[in-house]
Amino acid sequence: MTAQANATGLFEVRATPLDPSEAIRAVSGPSVGGIATFVGTVRDQNQGQRVTLLDYEAYQGMAEKQMRQVAEQIQREIPGVALAALHRVGRLEVGDIAVVCAASSAHRGEALAACQLLIDRIKTEVPIWKREHGPDGPYWVGWEDARTGGHGSPDGGVGP
Repeated sequence: MTAQANATGLFEVRATPLDPSEAIRAVSGPSVGGIATFVGTVRDQNQGQRVTLLDYEAYQGMAEKQMRQVAEQIQREIPGVALAALHRVGRLEVGDIAVVCAASSAHRGEALAACQLLIDRIKTEVPIWKREHGPDGPYWVGWEDARTGGHGSPDGGVGP
């Protein structure tokens, strides 16, 4: 099986822990000369503020469809790459894996470039929302409510 044959097989949003080896297997094949991976984990701070845990929410069907569309676009830009992505939803503790991206190609340059594009576009184009918890309470990341002049909803509750 070629790397290209695996290209659209593994794009999932899950509530269960992620295993990077699953994404690597999805893009592996006899014509593959390089596999690049990105594993995003929950860190204990963001912009100088302590983070105790994260909640991720997604519109699952739309998110998985959009991940596939992102992959197809990257494959048009970088022919011959195979891509896979997994994203976790639910409550994640510091150190947990939140996202895994894998890209393969006959050569490392294309695999590295495709992996970078994949994670960057997932973060900007896929309907997955992150809520950070810290000493000042929870807040949605990347969402501003005009009523509050800042992040989150006026009551500190739900958003995006």
